[in-house]
Amino acid sequence: MSTEEKVAVITGASQGIGAALVAAYRNRGYRVVATARSIKQVSDDHILAVRGDISDPKTAERAISEGLARFGRIDTLINNAGIFIAKPFTHYTEADFSAMLGVNLAGFFYITQLAITEMEKRRSGHVVQITTSLVEHANSNVPSVLASVTKGGLSAATKSLAIEYARRGIRVNAIAPGVIKTPMHPVETHAQLAGFHPLGRMGEISDIVDAVLYLESAGFVTGETVHVDGGQSAGH
Repeated sequence: MSTEEKVAVITGASQGIGAALVAAYRNRGYRVVATARSIKQVSDDHILAVRGDISDPKTAERAISEGLARFGRIDTLINNAGIFIAKPFTHYTEADFSAMLGVNLAGFFYITQLAITEMEKRRSGHVVQITTSLVEHANSNVPSVLASVTKGGLSAATKSLAIEYARRGIRVNAIAPGVIKTPMHPVETHAQLAGFHPLGRMGEISDIVDAVLYLESAGFVTGETVHVDGGQSAGH
């Protein structure tokens, strides 16, 4: 199998946005390393499924090492895995804190460090974080300090990494979604959630996929956070 075909690593790839990104990158001819706690093997030889918790460094190690063994290179990393717990600040538990830091920040750190190490060898690569629009526009209807702490950390890291690696051919960007219509939001909540956006609707998974694919092809864009939030960030 030729190693000239590009390879994307996608975390949180078992459902929702992650699963849609796997399909989108395959449609672009990429080979894909898909990792998640509940990921299943598929019949497509161009998709390598790596099951594991991204907060465990061993999962990151397996995703990158097995991806290299199968496909020979790493070109893109999409840090899509994340958890969201909305609670009043004083109601968060130690378990909530550990879980969100583990998946949202430690998970990002472990796999990004390994992926960039490989990208440096080719002097080429692209990393994208999926954050949240709440980082820049707090909403009293959605108390979410731990999301702001962890996803805000990813936003800051995006700019820092973009500058650190710009001269080494590696771009780093982020997507900040509003509320997206995924399985985590029951249908009966959709009308209320739609009202959080100036455009008057929830986002679709395809809105996020389209934004990621734009960044993939936008070779002169780095250190950017693209808000795909129905106007939320503009309205604040």
